[in-house]
Amino acid sequence: MSIRVLFCLLCLLLASPALLQGAVPDTNSTVYNIRAYGALGDGQHLDSPAVNQAIDACAQAGGGTVEVPAGTYLCGSIHLKSHIDLHLAAGAVLLGAPQEMKAYDVAEPFAGHAYQDEGHTYFHNSLIWGENLTNVSITGQGMINGGAMIKGDKPLDYGNKSIVLKNCRSILIRDVTIFHGGHFAILTTGCDNLTIDNVTIDTNRDGIDIDCCRNTMVSNCRINSPSDDGLCPKSTYALGRRVITENLTIVNCQVSGFKEGTLLDGTMRPHRSGTGRIKFGTESSGGFRNVTVANCTFRSCKGLALEEVDGGIMENISINNITMMDVWDYPIYITLGRRNRTPDATNGILRNISIANVIATGVDRKSGIQITGMPGDDIEGVRLQNIHITFAGGGTAQDAAIHPPELATGYPEPSKIGVMPSYGFFARHVRDLELQNIRFSFDKDDLRPPLICDDVDGLEIDDFKARLSGQTPAATFTAVRGLEVRNSPSLEGIQSK
Repeated sequence: MSIRVLFCLLCLLLASPALLQGAVPDTNSTVYNIRAYGALGDGQHLDSPAVNQAIDACAQAGGGTVEVPAGTYLCGSIHLKSHIDLHLAAGAVLLGAPQEMKAYDVAEPFAGHAYQDEGHTYFHNSLIWGENLTNVSITGQGMINGGAMIKGDKPLDYGNKSIVLKNCRSILIRDVTIFHGGHFAILTTGCDNLTIDNVTIDTNRDGIDIDCCRNTMVSNCRINSPSDDGLCPKSTYALGRRVITENLTIVNCQVSGFKEGTLLDGTMRPHRSGTGRIKFGTESSGGFRNVTVANCTFRSCKGLALEEVDGGIMENISINNITMMDVWDYPIYITLGRRNRTPDATNGILRNISIANVIATGVDRKSGIQITGMPGDDIEGVRLQNIHITFAGGGTAQDAAIHPPELATGYPEPSKIGVMPSYGFFARHVRDLELQNIRFSFDKDDLRPPLICDDVDGLEIDDFKARLSGQTPAATFTAVRGLEVRNSPSLEGIQSK
């Protein structure tokens, strides 16, 4: 071999230290490749120690990008740090390690009584987690595959969440895909200035839970979660105090309840009673305020749910441009309850809700829209406008005679109440309710009235049309005060009992 060739080879190796086994990375670089710290990416060897070494080095240098190149990296707990972008390149997969490897952090102690579910109580037993961080991001075209992540509550040294961020500021999660995400694919608690954009999630439990967070934008996401909620704002007591979730915008998102994995492979196979919805609650100690949801689609899942049952306040909620197809149980559910899983809880408040421009087809016969307060605690100021829904139908005269139980302290889920006596809309314990341009129809004859209102103070209806079967009345009004009806011939002459 000539001296010239030897010299060229030496120069190449010096220029590419990552090619050498165990080479020391360039400390002047702002990009830290995990392979330079010993990660193999073969899906067999545990690579999370190398990932954490790269993160530590990047953080010590003041921040930068931790690069995860193409490959499959078997990992236990990965510890995020401030001023770090964990970048998953196209073809990169972070794969959750088998539980028997004991590669996940043990859950941290929790002081005092846990009023919230276990999944919201412990954070460190996760695949990727960070606490008290500033300016951190997870980006790229790669995938987080939960692998052996468990999907429920297990011993606290078991990894059961994919991404967890607690008490963090200036957070970005963008472009990544999460498959089989465990108990939560993404859980953010007590975070401020949070952006989740263009993320695809195909999992079997909750997709994204936004808990006790302020100034949050969720946009352009696709979330499939057949066995639990897709996109779920919450307000738990996990921080040891009431913290309201506020200034939240959710736009251009898709939620579904297909069988796990079939969103990613494109077959989109329906799951029996898939959940997959957008749901506010049930955890609602602090409540929700100043929220916009717009331009979202629901497919093969439950509908939109607004649930304030733990003593918090839900107010100033605007929802617009929603389409739904093949909806289980209900299209829209708004409820106020007294579960009160909060110390010294008082009854909650739910008011100032606007829902407009909703089109839904294939809605299950069990329930239409429900808006239910409690005796002595009304839901206040609800406006529904431009709502067009086609139901499966098939309700009987016996169904029409049902008197639904009050929610009280029970879990707020329509399936626990059962079949409703109206096929289109049911309201009880509501003050200042407006219905404008409402259209209800069904595919199969339904002997229930489309509209039932009970204990409503101030009911304004303009331009209401609904399909009827036989002699079924268009509405039943009981203890309705301040009734005003316009441009709705089917409701003319119907008086409150």
